[in-house]
Amino acid sequence: MYDSEYANKTPKEGNMVKLQAFRVAAREAGFVEVREAGGGSTLWLKKGTPDTAQGTFQRMCIDSLTKSVTVYWMTAFGKLDSKTFRGVPALQEWFKLSQEVIVKR
Repeated sequence: MYDSEYANKTPKEGNMVKLQAFRVAAREAGFVEVREAGGGSTLWLKKGTPDTAQGTFQRMCIDSLTKSVTVYWMTAFGKLDSKTFRGVPALQEWFKLSQEVIVKR
């Protein structure tokens, strides 16, 4: 889906398009930017609403150096877990599957 957007871009432009696509996917999934971090190569976001099971907020880090996104969340046993994505479609699919699991509970 997003690969065609990179086709006619320089590597730097392609990276910017990919990072912007990660931001859009995050916003569509209910994440908002966290203003507590300074400049640098990462952008931190948190879920706008807390997890219903834990009352904690999922966090997300968009890393411009690795061109990836890592989502962090707390499991039912209080353990921190994470998943890293290198492609926007995989992130969107994971959001979709995660939401379906929550709705079924």
